[in-house]
Amino acid sequence: MKKYLILSTLLFASCGDMFDTHPYDVDTDGRYHLNDKSLEIIEDRYANKDTLRIAFISDTHGWYSDTKDEVEALNQRDDVDFVIHCGDLTDTGTIKEFHWCCDILDGLKVPYIALIGNHDFLGTGDQTYNVMFGEMDFAFILSRVKFVCLNTNATEYDYMAAVPNFDFMEEEFTRDSTDFDRTVLIMHAPPYSDQFNNNVRKAFRRYLDFFPGLMCCVYGHNHNDYVTNIYHDDLLFYGIDCAEHRNYRIMTITPDGYEMEQVFY
Repeated sequence: MKKYLILSTLLFASCGDMFDTHPYDVDTDGRYHLNDKSLEIIEDRYANKDTLRIAFISDTHGWYSDTKDEVEALNQRDDVDFVIHCGDLTDTGTIKEFHWCCDILDGLKVPYIALIGNHDFLGTGDQTYNVMFGEMDFAFILSRVKFVCLNTNATEYDYMAAVPNFDFMEEEFTRDSTDFDRTVLIMHAPPYSDQFNNNVRKAFRRYLDFFPGLMCCVYGHNHNDYVTNIYHDDLLFYGIDCAEHRNYRIMTITPDGYEMEQVFY
């Protein structure tokens, strides 16, 4: 009996190094609610700023050296207020990938927030995102502009969940209505893409009309820089390119309107 006990002890001891943290363990290494923490800083600094300048990046998954270069390029500027990542921080949703991406993005001189992309759902990635970044649908107001950030990755739920969440959108039509009169909508997967629930694409467009002063929509996912009126009307959708193609966009919002600039690095 002692022989088997000793053998079992040796086996478990020798396997200690073999079984490292499971790649889909939700161990965030002390990173919690990163979006909320960044928004506290952003709202404190820029709540009433006349001119906002926001850098939009997206789909950094797998391209770590390009993402490092992107961070360095953004840090060379002195006119960016904060950064919005449009999703797909990771390639397969593993905890290590979330750590690797955050290690790079933490090098930014300015605060950043991140939406969830379809790749970030893989494995237990959606749980990791919830712990590390917070809610998948969220909104904030700066300079009388409401930024509405939506989870539009319907395929990841096999279309069994309310994605996009129309209830959340309805609430944001009027929540804090006296504090904003313009809106920017941000998502990962746009209508008509493979991830969007295209059964509700027309209803989605109708809902957008209820956001006060909707200026434009911004999205990632498609790995290209593209400006289009997806619904063949006057609402523009700006596609943010992936890190591999080494460009990002700067949105400048003034009291009179906005401008979008594509920047290569």
